[in-house]
Amino acid sequence: MSESTPGQVYSITAPSVRLVPVPDSRPNPALSKREVEVLLEWILSDTKGDVCRRLFIAPGTVNTHIGRIREKYNRAGRPAPTKAALLARALQDGYISLDEI
Repeated sequence: MSESTPGQVYSITAPSVRLVPVPDSRPNPALSKREVEVLLEWILSDTKGDVCRRLFIAPGTVNTHIGRIREKYNRAGRPAPTKAALLARALQDGYISLDEI
């Protein structure tokens, strides 16, 4: 830029930027149909107790499924320590869709 003149306004433009999603090259964990079902119900529910009532399973069973799902993501190098992280992973991997939530 040349010498500036007091009161002069300059416009700086950057080349256009295009955001392109980069696929995650780490493997998707193989979730069972039942694990996906429990995960989806848990995402849609306020509590694990709600999941128990909807799926007619014990609280320990819900915890076991969620724990196994988390462990599978950990082994794949894609930890999901929170409910929000599990939702994001399930969406990324196509186990659930936005229409379902």
